[in-house]
Amino acid sequence: MNSIHVTPTADSKINDVDFNNLGFGTVFSDHMLVCDYKDGHWSAPEVIPYQAISLMPSSKIFHYGQSIFEGMKAYKDIENQTWLFRPEENFNRFNLSAKRLAIPELPKEVFIEGLKALLKVDEQWIPTQQGSSLYIRPIIFATGEGFHASPADAYKFIICTAPSGAYFAGKVKVLIEQKYSRSANGGVGYAKAGGNYAGQFYPTQLAIEKGYNQVIWTDDNTHEHIEEAGSMNIFVRINNTLITGPTSDRILDGITRKSILEIAEDEGINVEVRKFTVTEVVEASKNGSLKEMFGAGTAAVISPIAGYGFKGVDYELPELENPMALKLKKRITDIQTNKTEDPFGWTVRV
Repeated sequence: MNSIHVTPTADSKINDVDFNNLGFGTVFSDHMLVCDYKDGHWSAPEVIPYQAISLMPSSKIFHYGQSIFEGMKAYKDIENQTWLFRPEENFNRFNLSAKRLAIPELPKEVFIEGLKALLKVDEQWIPTQQGSSLYIRPIIFATGEGFHASPADAYKFIICTAPSGAYFAGKVKVLIEQKYSRSANGGVGYAKAGGNYAGQFYPTQLAIEKGYNQVIWTDDNTHEHIEEAGSMNIFVRINNTLITGPTSDRILDGITRKSILEIAEDEGINVEVRKFTVTEVVEASKNGSLKEMFGAGTAAVISPIAGYGFKGVDYELPELENPMALKLKKRITDIQTNKTEDPFGWTVRV
């Protein structure tokens, strides 16, 4: 790819940002990468100032929901070098999502080289504070016009970024869902489609009104098998065995999930990737063998679950002195920020 054209902002906002008190995804960096698809091909990407975009009301994104995204992070190490974590996994999943939603797949060099160019322009926006990072949001959505229910003929690819702190703060309490479903067999649950998340908001809001923070999703048929935790993959620890469900067309193939499995194997932790049930988890709570539950995803990395509700009963997780969740999280984040050796070849220097 030829060098990517950059139009620098005339008015940086960086001096207005309190990097010591960052929320998650609410402050946006100075620039964004843009690239358009029309006439059967993707154009050359360019970096421009972060700004509003204009779309016609007839753009198909508003009518048929052709929209996908990814979640990534960039990190600074103590030597001020910039690092990405498994970016090719994000690229591969991005195109997997695109294919499922009949969106033209994106060339690898546009995604990877475009992202690196953007990060070099906005390098000063990458936080160095403990627990902070630059959250990266690649998206594609339909810009082609028409009311006919069919794939669009034009799309826009954007990468925008946001310096961010922790995704969750404090203890997380979840409700095991028994009515609503996140996804179904043959559906788009394995894709990072915007509509997947829109469909989660209402049941999650109902759970929040009952005093919970998030929902544990169960299978769409029996509501007996545990599948995901909010917008994250879920792990449970029964005695000293770490358990997570297998991926499927209902469950997102999470990059943090993959990393946890590989680190657990490297650490000698007993892991089982299999279907597991609500009944199994409740019984483990009752007999004291359920030691930990946690969600895993890019935004939070690992989010420990302090308790869960099921059929009107609340179950608390024990407070452990050395939880496996925090051990795994430290190993991942130390690799991400170049504080320790990366034996897996996951990190990429920008």
